[in-house]
Amino acid sequence: MVPSAELGFNLRPLLEQLNQDELSKLKSLLRTLSPQDELQHIPQTEVEEANWEQLAEILATRCPRRWVEMVTIQALEKISRTDLSKRAKDELQGLTQVPGEGVTNPEEVKERLEGEKPGEKDEHRRAVETSRQVWKEHCWPKIRPPVFTQRGERLRPFCNPKMLPGPFPQTLVLHGPAGVGKTTLAKKWMLEWRQDSLSKTLQSAFYLSCKALTRQGTCTFAELIAKSRPEVREAEVLAQAQNVLFVVDGFEELRVPSGSLIHDICGDWKKQKPVPVLLGSLLKRKLLPKATLLVTTRPGALRELRLLAEQPVLLEVEGLSELGRRQYFLRHFGAGAQALRAFEAMRSSPALFRLGSAPAVCWAVCTCLRRQLEQGEDPAAACRTGTALFLRFLCGQVAPAAARGPLPAALRAASALAAAGLRAQTSALQAGDLERLGLKGSALRPFLDKGIVQEDADCEGCYAFVHLSVQQFLAAVFYVLDGEGREDAGRRAPDLGDLRALLSREARLRNPDLTAVGYFLFGLCNERRARELEATFGCRVSARVKRELLASLSGAGAPFSWTADLREVLHCLYESQEGSLVEEATAHVRELSLHLRNEVDLAHSSFCLQHCQHLQKVSLQVAKGVFVESGRASGSGSWVERSQNDQHVLSLWMDLCSVFDSNKNLVYLDISQSSLDSPSVRILCERIASAPCNLQKVVLRNISPADAYRNFCTRFGGYETLTHLTLEGNDQHDMLPTLCEVLRHPKCKLQYLRLVSCSATAQQWAELSCCLETNQSLTCLNLTANELLDEGARLLYLTLRYPKCFLQRLSLENCHFTGAYCKELSSALIVNQRLTHLCLAKNDLGDGGVKLLCEGLSYPDCQLQTLVLYYCNITCDGCINLSMLLQQNSSLTHLDLGLNHIGVTGLKFLCEALKKPLCNLRCLWLWGCAITAFSCANLSSALSSNQNLVTLDLGQNPVGYSGVKMLYDVLKLPSCPLQKLRLKIDKSDAQTQKLLKEIKESNPKLTIERDDQEPKNNRPSSQDFIF
Repeated sequence: MVPSAELGFNLRPLLEQLNQDELSKLKSLLRTLSPQDELQHIPQTEVEEANWEQLAEILATRCPRRWVEMVTIQALEKISRTDLSKRAKDELQGLTQVPGEGVTNPEEVKERLEGEKPGEKDEHRRAVETSRQVWKEHCWPKIRPPVFTQRGERLRPFCNPKMLPGPFPQTLVLHGPAGVGKTTLAKKWMLEWRQDSLSKTLQSAFYLSCKALTRQGTCTFAELIAKSRPEVREAEVLAQAQNVLFVVDGFEELRVPSGSLIHDICGDWKKQKPVPVLLGSLLKRKLLPKATLLVTTRPGALRELRLLAEQPVLLEVEGLSELGRRQYFLRHFGAGAQALRAFEAMRSSPALFRLGSAPAVCWAVCTCLRRQLEQGEDPAAACRTGTALFLRFLCGQVAPAAARGPLPAALRAASALAAAGLRAQTSALQAGDLERLGLKGSALRPFLDKGIVQEDADCEGCYAFVHLSVQQFLAAVFYVLDGEGREDAGRRAPDLGDLRALLSREARLRNPDLTAVGYFLFGLCNERRARELEATFGCRVSARVKRELLASLSGAGAPFSWTADLREVLHCLYESQEGSLVEEATAHVRELSLHLRNEVDLAHSSFCLQHCQHLQKVSLQVAKGVFVESGRASGSGSWVERSQNDQHVLSLWMDLCSVFDSNKNLVYLDISQSSLDSPSVRILCERIASAPCNLQKVVLRNISPADAYRNFCTRFGGYETLTHLTLEGNDQHDMLPTLCEVLRHPKCKLQYLRLVSCSATAQQWAELSCCLETNQSLTCLNLTANELLDEGARLLYLTLRYPKCFLQRLSLENCHFTGAYCKELSSALIVNQRLTHLCLAKNDLGDGGVKLLCEGLSYPDCQLQTLVLYYCNITCDGCINLSMLLQQNSSLTHLDLGLNHIGVTGLKFLCEALKKPLCNLRCLWLWGCAITAFSCANLSSALSSNQNLVTLDLGQNPVGYSGVKMLYDVLKLPSCPLQKLRLKIDKSDAQTQKLLKEIKESNPKLTIERDDQEPKNNRPSSQDFIF
């Protein structure tokens, strides 16, 4: 065994921290975690008798480095020394400075390559050098690549197995958007794999480009790897498979039907198979199961890859960081002021800034903005959308030409090539593809000269675009060009389908890259951009495209749905930057539900809302992180940078809030599950207060910061149109005093107030009770999930006695009180002639509380119609009092006794009441009341004589076939008044299903609902207890 190379962490101080017992356990684990028996050359007694210093010497000098790093971390974790394993991982990830960490930039790569043995064939080495040259020529003028490659250093530890729960083999997946450096990082790792000096055994790395291999016909796996590395013998690979690395680059390029590879797996090296099948078999570990696999892919293909790969480790490649992008601009422009101005211009466009993580996009942006600044133009205008940027970029790369000059043909050829590539889901097309499209290869010369179209480094004889976004933009150009002009591109116009098929939901799901084409199509509908395209390239833009795109947003069978595809729709409309187009597209829209996940969503929504003139309801959900939280860590940039970003976000938020000024039809605002900050809350409150009074309904549910509720309520004082207000969340501290001020305001017109989970003192509840005595507008009050306790409830009961209390509906669900003060409630019901709905659900009233309630309900002046006693600890004794009440011509028409254990006896008393002609009950909910089939005989008898009951809920009661059989005769009668019946039905019970079918046929007006699941938040009667 050759001595190990220097470890990625300092082993000696780690072992020094172990006590004798821990050291013994670690030694015993060393052989357990040795699949290749890496300790076989070391006598077992030598390891067992070694102290920590001797063991460190053995491992560091006589064992493979990769295995030592892996097994040390795993063993430390197994002996519960996670502090030491974390320390080792941190050193491996570069969080602690450790010498000898290998390659840090391409210059070091070059030095190592130059030190290789002369004459050694190394295809992937040349591929790395080619990629580096492409960077130098097209993406990194005057700039060395280390800014980018150092970004990948944090991923380097995963190239070793130390971070995995088990030893080799492993499958690593580098995923990320196009152009962020997945391929380059994979090739860099190949170099490190080949040049690892820890062992003289075979260290082979094979590079398999899916983009190139998809054009190859059937072959054997032996032929496939021989083409990649002809100097490596098959026997060597098989013998030492654990030391072999396969890089499968560009998995998304395989272009096979979803799920097809999993069904066609081959384990035979000599069997002829299509290349996708061979690669799928490699990933499924039917071929070389001990090899290490490194796969690169875009996010859209991750699901398919996960079906194949065995327990892959997913690593996201993010490309250039924000700091890296800033450095890029500084190096490109040279002058600091210009660079920062250009950088801020790109940063002002969230979507474009995100694309800037790809170096090629940064190059395009810098190239475009340099020209803007040289001409004295505002760079921000070019960065407002991706369409504006890439159009300026392309127009700037070529000079305006005559209509019949070389540029029209060049644009048509490049756009047709781009569209065909996206349709075929490939980023590279051969010269033969151009001919099949009726195009001439020479027409591409203006784009080739400027590096917009390039000869693909990994696929010989193929063309590729400098970045996927450029290809998507040019594909959109193909569809907007006038149809007559397409014929000029060659012998015939390429048939690449129509717009409706291109934008269809099915096409976008099958090929996610088409989504951005849709965005660019809307962007090119902008009249100014269309004129710019025509003036530069001499091609006419079709007028029909705008009509087709508007049609795609409305009507039956439209490709875009305003509910399922809302984010895409808003992105499309934003890209157009035409207010008139947005107004026309949204003319039929009355409601929008916006989930703002990031700054991009905010930018798109703020632009579109300003032009939605007919909106009546807006629902907002703002994700955490859109706005800055107080006390946020400063690691994301300097204070000045964060401040500039915050101001930009607040500016977008201000635009969004202007909807209250611009839209006079907006009456409903719902802000739920939202993380705001103090400035955003202030802006929203000011906009609501200053705009003409139109809002009628406002819902604030689970929002932050904690004082947001109070700030909103302050603005609602005297807001004359507001009639419905919902405040729900656990952070409503000290809000009741402000709310009371709203209720006391002489202009208050509030009719409905829902206050859920509010923290308040007994004194504050008393103050609310006093407000209810004088407020003459509030008719519905919902205080669900507030800790009123008995004292708070008593105050509200007393309020109900006041003749000027206008409450008609009151919900005290889950308010943590008992039946102790039901006497006061009962007396209030006697004198109150306005209250019609009362919900006391989820309070421990007991039978005693029910008895006191029934005393008040029995008085003729009591007007209560709906009583909810769901989950109130009521038994059959409570049903006795309820039965007597229902037989006395009570006003009660709706009664919910769900989740009370009334059983057979309790239902018997209720059935006695249902038989009486004075019983006015229309809806009875008995969900989960321990009612069995035995009770159905009484129920059947009651239904046969009752003429008022229209709704009966027997959900979650085990009545079964026998119970349904007892109800069968009365339910099938057309004269049965029941209109809705809810039952717990077993789908597999054929007998019961047959009975129910016969009932429906005989009594078609009866609806029988199947009770599938327990209601978690909503009780069965909640829809009828209208607020």
